[in-house]
Amino acid sequence: QVQLVEFGGGLVQPGGSLRLSCVASGDAFGSYVMGWFRQAPGKEREIVASVSWSSTRTWYSDAVKGRFTISRDNANNTVYLQMNSLKPEDTAVYYCAASKTLSTRIPDYNIWGQGTQVTASS
Repeated sequence: QVQLVEFGGGLVQPGGSLRLSCVASGDAFGSYVMGWFRQAPGKEREIVASVSWSSTRTWYSDAVKGRFTISRDNANNTVYLQMNSLKPEDTAVYYCAASKTLSTRIPDYNIWGQGTQVTASS
């Protein structure tokens, strides 16, 4: 089973960009669908984006479509989230997670990282 660690969070001004990375240890990273999720204070966790095993399919929430890009590098066991045109409402703890099925449902993701804080504020 893989373990996940996120990197790249921080403080950025509205309109700025950040790139999150999630590195997986263990075997068979390529056998997992990968997703990025976020949870803002007082709100439920929500899915932001997902990418299929070989990157042939991606999915984005309406809130981030056109601004965020998910990608993966199976050779280096890493999934990325490029975030552009950040807004204050993007402020949240961002988590990467792994699933054996192509899904946007949180319960289908059973391996989670520890999260990284993203704050978009002036």
